[in-house]
Amino acid sequence: MPAPAGPEAGDGRDAAPILPVVEDVARVLAPALAIDVGGSKLAAGIVDGEGRLLVSRRVPTPVTADPAAVWAALETLVGAVRAEYGRPVAGAGVGCGGPMSWPAGEVSPLNLPAWRDFPLRAAVRDLLRAGRTSSRAPSGPVRLHNDAVCVAVGEHWRGAGRGRRDVLGMVVSTGVGGGLVLGDRLIDGASGNAGHIGHVLVQPADQPDSPLCGCGARGCLEAVARGPAVVGWAQRQGWVGEPTGVALAASAAGGNPVARAAFARAGRALGLGIASAVNLCDVSVVAIGGGLVGAGAPLLEPLAAAYAERARLPFSRRAQVVPARLGADAGLVGAAALVLCADRYWTVD
Repeated sequence: MPAPAGPEAGDGRDAAPILPVVEDVARVLAPALAIDVGGSKLAAGIVDGEGRLLVSRRVPTPVTADPAAVWAALETLVGAVRAEYGRPVAGAGVGCGGPMSWPAGEVSPLNLPAWRDFPLRAAVRDLLRAGRTSSRAPSGPVRLHNDAVCVAVGEHWRGAGRGRRDVLGMVVSTGVGGGLVLGDRLIDGASGNAGHIGHVLVQPADQPDSPLCGCGARGCLEAVARGPAVVGWAQRQGWVGEPTGVALAASAAGGNPVARAAFARAGRALGLGIASAVNLCDVSVVAIGGGLVGAGAPLLEPLAAAYAERARLPFSRRAQVVPARLGADAGLVGAAALVLCADRYWTVD
């Protein structure tokens, strides 16, 4: 991605190495079970102290109104991963879409309507306890956070933000979310929602075409730049094609002017929102992942241009806006870090 001006080579600003003591603790722990719950897929894996995914599996999220059916699919997936790995784990980290009660872990994901106030953290804890080889064997902690926060943690620990103390991680997909690491520690906020950049205002609420967001406000970044909103805008402008971000991206790559305009609109909104966040939080790296980022230049070039337009202070001009490095694995790696590097990424029990 064309990025705003970044630190010069050798510039030590905010580039302290990961603490060796923390690294050693992670290495001596058994690997952790990691779970990523999304509206379109369920993923589970085993992640070791180096952030390596030893085992992983993914299945489509069941399309059903039955909460038990969704849980049964996740339980089967986790069982298959644990059986393939075949050894004890240090605990389980879980990423799931919100809203949720945090840290209790009762979830009501907007993109998973079958679950409303579903006790996911407790259910995973019971599952881990049931899988013990001995009634006296510890089951390890179970820790749950927003899925976008887990992506941010994964990118800070082992991805594009590795070695930096201040990082904003973002997901641009069905929704737009994020997580914030400052001073080498995850920032939770009062309700676990710190870094949720999707509700930064990028259009005036009283502007006639300012879109309504799922939160009830108008002009939120998520209302403009989430995948379904980008596709929907293109369709209203006359674009015809399979109503998916992948199809729209292919059309944009082929030069379709409406498809390109749709991504330019979303990219500009992302650039404005990211500039606001960087000016507020003074991060040195913004790592952007999620399915919509796969559109490439039609989205990322307008993003970089809008960021450069609004990020005028010296510190915000030095920040780097880069693609997430861990790809689809970032959520699993970050969820595992809630267990393996708890002193940086988990503040409550």
